[in-house]
Amino acid sequence: MVILLELLAVTVPAAMVLMADYVQFPWSIPTALVACALLPLRRWRPWLAALVCLPGLVGGLGWPPTVVAMYRLGRKSSAPVTTAWVAVAAVVPSTFIVVSQSMGPSAALLTFTFSLFMAGAPAALGALITTRRELTASLAEASRARTAELSAREDGARASERARIAREIHDAVGHHATLIAVESAALAATTDDPKTRDTALRLRALAKEALAEMRAALGLLNTEPTPGYEGIPSLVERAKAAGLTVRYEDRTSPSQPPSAGRAAYRVIQEALTNVTKHAPGAAVHVRLSTQDDHLHVSIVNGRPTLPSPSAPPATADPSTSGGHGLHGLRERVTLIGGTLTTHARADGSFAVEAKLPTGPSKVDGDDSTFGGSARDAANA
Repeated sequence: MVILLELLAVTVPAAMVLMADYVQFPWSIPTALVACALLPLRRWRPWLAALVCLPGLVGGLGWPPTVVAMYRLGRKSSAPVTTAWVAVAAVVPSTFIVVSQSMGPSAALLTFTFSLFMAGAPAALGALITTRRELTASLAEASRARTAELSAREDGARASERARIAREIHDAVGHHATLIAVESAALAATTDDPKTRDTALRLRALAKEALAEMRAALGLLNTEPTPGYEGIPSLVERAKAAGLTVRYEDRTSPSQPPSAGRAAYRVIQEALTNVTKHAPGAAVHVRLSTQDDHLHVSIVNGRPTLPSPSAPPATADPSTSGGHGLHGLRERVTLIGGTLTTHARADGSFAVEAKLPTGPSKVDGDDSTFGGSARDAANA
């Protein structure tokens, strides 16, 4: 396409020169054709290409290549003064010819005005087109900035609303959970029945655990941040110690981004918990791999071999048991730009697969997408 445009830029002015009916000097056509042949120079040195047309203007046939060169000069020149000086230089030869032929002041003024228009109009048109494109690009950039600002405001509003809801849940539910723990402790301290005391202490422990879980989920607990990639082996070992048959396969490098590592930890934790509840006795295969700048997490469990009160043994599908663990986990994975898929297989097994980005994180290095950050915890 560029070659075709350059060919037209050279041949069209040359054809106009060759079609001239009147040739004032014997060298008028050669100088004008040389100016046409040198027009490709305007792509790198527009002002030089315009000055090369001056001999053709003295010969009276240099206007076709001059118009093309001046248009390019207007498009690419960022200095209006340079463009003005080149235009004046193009006007002088034509005016000089008229004066040298003693055609009178009026003819010289008319020639000067016409030459100035012929030299200035293409340059002004080129500058106008360039300015319009720059203005369009500026407006597009401003629109993108405005859209980003609105998106940031919406994200901030959503974050503020979530924080408000978290505080409400913490204040309301935390109050009742604390009362349950206190009254259970009081009951254990005042009763003489050992069975009642044990039940009250167990109820107190459950209330305190529920309160701790809620605070951790809301990012209000002053503890260590959520374990990341380095905590996955310990998580698998704990699952094995609890009686699960787990085969762990890691084909990744230890240098995983914190956000992806924490997300992978949560995905595996939730999947192993679901196996314990919904597919007791099933063997589990946990596999980590990297591909296309993403951390792939796969947890596949076989058919349950023991009866489960939580899910029918025929499917062992936690997504149909009415729980919200996988639904909340999918939302958390989406927050860092990942995807989570779950599906039951024809052989009765169940698979949980996550694809987590390993590029720059959307949160700070000490922030956690899952349950707040250490910094937030310290300020809580």
